Amino acid sequence: MTTTQSRPQASPRTVVATVAVRPTSTVRATSTVRPTGVERTLGQDEIIVTKTDLRGRITYANDVFLRISALEEDGTLGRPHSLIRHPEMPRGIFRLLWSGLEAGREVFAHIRNLGTDGAHYWVLAHVTPSLDSAGRPVGYHSNRRRPSTRAIGEVEAVHAHMRRAEAGLGASDAAEAGEHALHALLAGRGMTYAQWLWSLEDAE
Repeated sequence: MTTTQSRPQASPRTVVATVAVRPTSTVRATSTVRPTGVERTLGQDEIIVTKTDLRGRITYANDVFLRISALEEDGTLGRPHSLIRHPEMPRGIFRLLWSGLEAGREVFAHIRNLGTDGAHYWVLAHVTPSLDSAGRPVGYHSNRRRPSTRAIGEVEAVHAHMRRAEAGLGASDAAEAGEHALHALLAGRGMTYAQWLWSLEDAE
């Protein structure tokens, strides 16, 4: 598992909405939602903030997250964060994310999320363990911002490569195969995961 490198994060703040989204009255798991192909984009200064418990259940979500995901707070708290998982996200990315968090490390990743109305949006996620006063993990904190324009096309191609490695396998085997395919691909380019990720963001 490759250790990621910390980068300064913008301070979360409330901004004027850049998209108008009607929240769904009933929260549906995105496994039952068909992607529409409609893409939403975070504003340059917008930050999504969510917190979860150790099992990944949402304990806090800011207004930016709720709006862009077409959610309402009452139907979101207590639900698994996988509520917004896009079906084209490779399992290997989440294996990379969870293995890093369980080892006590911060993790960065480009993620395509799916709103409950079928629209999708890309984020650069920064996820860290939340610790109590004794240093024990009690949950996870995630800040997400708009990725660079260049990153999305490159990440889509890498994710497609991972999905091909995962095809036809059970969930656990697929996650392992997808992460292995990611690191093997990047090793062939002479790059670690962290080097690749930040090369995409530093280009702009």
